[in-house]
Amino acid sequence: MPSSGVSVENVEKTSTATSAAMDIQLTHAELLRELTATQGVVERKTTIPILSNFLFEAAGDRLTITATDLDLSLRTSCPATVKKEGSCTIPARKLYEYVKLLPDGPITIKQLENHWVQIRAGRSNTKMVGMARANFPALPAFPGGTATKLPVSVLKTLISKTIFAISNEESRYTLNGALMVIKAESIAMVATDGHRLAHIETKANFAGVNGEMKTLVPRKAMNELKSLLDQTDQETIEFAKDDSTLFFRIGGRLLTSRQLTGQFPNFEAVLPRDNNKAVVVSCEDLTGSIQRVAQFADERSGAIRMKLEKDELRLSSSSTEAGESEDSIETSYKSDPLIIGFNSQYLLDFLRVTSTGEVRLEFKDSQSAGQMRPEGGTDDYKYRYIIMPMRI
Repeated sequence: MPSSGVSVENVEKTSTATSAAMDIQLTHAELLRELTATQGVVERKTTIPILSNFLFEAAGDRLTITATDLDLSLRTSCPATVKKEGSCTIPARKLYEYVKLLPDGPITIKQLENHWVQIRAGRSNTKMVGMARANFPALPAFPGGTATKLPVSVLKTLISKTIFAISNEESRYTLNGALMVIKAESIAMVATDGHRLAHIETKANFAGVNGEMKTLVPRKAMNELKSLLDQTDQETIEFAKDDSTLFFRIGGRLLTSRQLTGQFPNFEAVLPRDNNKAVVVSCEDLTGSIQRVAQFADERSGAIRMKLEKDELRLSSSSTEAGESEDSIETSYKSDPLIIGFNSQYLLDFLRVTSTGEVRLEFKDSQSAGQMRPEGGTDDYKYRYIIMPMRI
C-alpha cells in the first residue's frame, strides 16, 4: 500500500479556535474563486464521508479552505471579516454549486449547533449539514529549510509536454507519474507508459541544488499543479518535499501530494542513438493526414502504416469493418525506403502539444523505436518523443 501524503503525526495548525462557533463575512467573488480552485481535489466517490467536505478555518482576517482526498490536498485562503474565529466542515460539492448560483455581494457564513452551517447572501438563507471538525484529516506542514524556486512558465511547459504520456494502468505504479529531474543548471521532465516516452529539458539556475534532485510527481498532482499555474500571476513557485510528501506553494495556495515510491525506469537506455533516416514535415500536414487515415484504422489498435520513399511520406490504414485510406505528403527524403507502423493516437498526442511549424521524424528500421522532435523554433527546450513501432 503506498504511503499517504497525510500524516497524523505532522499537523499544521492554522487555527487554535476549533470549538468556537465560527462567524464570518466575505465577498462572493473571493469565495467562489477559491472554491473553484479546489474542485479537482475534492473526493467525489469516497467511502470516507469527511473527504467530501471542505475544512473552513477562520482566524485573524482570513478564511482558510482545505480539501483533500488523502493523496492530494489543497489549502487556500481569502480575505474575510472574522466576527468569531473557529472552524467547521461543509459539503464541498453542494456548497460550490450553491455559491455559483448566488449573486455578487457579501456572504455570511455562521456555524450553528450540531455541525449545521448557515449561509446568508442577499435575500437567500440556507442551512447545510456539516460534519465534526475533528474528523477532518491532519495535513503535513511545509518543511522547514530551503525550498527550491521553480519558474512558473518553465514548469507549465514541462507538464504540458509530458503529462499525456503518463500511464493510465494503475498496476504500473511507478509509471503513474512523471519524473522531474532538477540539477544546478537544468530541469527536465520525463513520462512514459511503456509504449511511448516524452522527455523535455531546459537550462535553468538552481543554485542550492547539489547533484540531481529526482522526484516522481503523480498524474493527479500534475493536473492540479497545471491548473493552479494557469491561474497564478506569480513568476516562481516554491517546491519542497519530505520523506513521503511533495509540496508546491503557489502564491497563497499550498498543494501537497504523496510521493510515488519505487524506481522509475532507466529512460536514458531507451533513447535512440542511431536513427539515421530522417524526414522533416509540416505539423499541420502530418496531423491532417493522420487524422484522415486513422478514421479507417483498426478501432482497438489505432495502427496506421508509414511508408517513407524518395520525396514522399505515405500514410495508410485498413480494417475489415471500416475500409481503407491512404494519404501522402511531399518531402525531401532521400534515404532508403522504410515501412513502419504506429499507434495513430500516440502520434497525434505529440503533434497536439508541439508548437513549432515543422516536426522531424527519425527512424532506424521497422522494428526500432521512432523519434519525433520539433524542428526549428526555440532552442530553449530540448524536446523529444520516443514511440515504439507496431506490427502491421
